[in-house]
Amino acid sequence: MNLYLTIFITVFLAELGDKTQIATVLFASDSSANRYIVFLTAAFALTISTALAVILGAAGEKYLNMLPLKLLAGLGFILIGAFMVLGHFKTS
Repeated sequence: MNLYLTIFITVFLAELGDKTQIATVLFASDSSANRYIVFLTAAFALTISTALAVILGAAGEKYLNMLPLKLLAGLGFILIGAFMVLGHFKTS
């Protein structure tokens, strides 16, 4: 149960304030949008993207067992962060 709580808290905190949540807020703020439909559609999209992540993670573990996946994931986050920082300075 501890693993599931760790996963829940990590994903929940990572999703707070991200582009997906901001997009969902914008859709829900549209007065012509049905908020229940916005919720269900956004939840479905997140479910499908999470399923894709799990499938890719399982395949990666199976086919890339010679590489530490946590290292690859960490490097991926560093690269994404570096692109975001560089993008900030390019637009300034």
